[in-house]
Amino acid sequence: MSNIAIVTDSTAYLPEETAAAFGITVVPLNVIFGETSYQEEVELSTDAFYEKMKTAPELPSTSQPSPGTFLEVFEKLASTYDEIITVHLSSGISGTYQTAQAAGGEVEGAEVYAFDSEISCMPQGYFVLEAAKMAQDGKTATQIINRLEEMKQNTRAYFIVDDLNHLHRGGRLNGAQALVGSLLQIKPILHFENKLIVPFEKVRTEKKALNRVYELFDEDAGTNASIRATVIHANRPEKAESIRQKLAGQYPNADIDVGWFGPVIGTHLGEGGLGIGWCRL
Repeated sequence: MSNIAIVTDSTAYLPEETAAAFGITVVPLNVIFGETSYQEEVELSTDAFYEKMKTAPELPSTSQPSPGTFLEVFEKLASTYDEIITVHLSSGISGTYQTAQAAGGEVEGAEVYAFDSEISCMPQGYFVLEAAKMAQDGKTATQIINRLEEMKQNTRAYFIVDDLNHLHRGGRLNGAQALVGSLLQIKPILHFENKLIVPFEKVRTEKKALNRVYELFDEDAGTNASIRATVIHANRPEKAESIRQKLAGQYPNADIDVGWFGPVIGTHLGEGGLGIGWCRL
């Protein structure tokens, strides 16, 4: 039976204890304030990041792990594992997937399979956890990748950004030009489409935007299908928990937790954002 290691990057924002419990290796991306680079969730926690954002004279930037970092991780795992599945945030907003894929091709002693989640945050984490559970159950790498591709067709995420300036300046929002002039008037709902973050709808208030996302969630959860969902927040834990409780009370068929926009994604979304992501199982 093949022995499979599971790797992801830090933008899956898996709880540390969850990653440890499933033996998942997490490769951190970096946030750069001025001349100083921090590995997110290792050298800079999410809470510390949002505090630092409040006083930083300029918006931070981000960078992906180097090819050498991935190669080092893969080579270490190759001494124990026959195969490695590495799951990453959307290739449309970061080169992390491509870098991991290239590094994997250099590894001797283990076959590396790179998977583009085409999303980020905890919805990305769902792919990672599914891969880890299947590996523990003795499934093959091909079976795991096929299952992740299947999940991709049933995974959705929508998020509401409090201030689009971060996305616009970082160049991560496709079509941002059409929205910039109306930043103060609207709360746009964004989603991933063709691997990019793009506007889904323009809504006037956060309350109306949330209600629209609830409608979208109901299209899947309202069918009584089994749903895995997460409420994602950028430094708004109380609001996220209230949304979780609302949805959990309405949809007993949904397993709902609270996730977060960590430093790298928070750099581009800014503080105050909210999102709901889910997978129909």
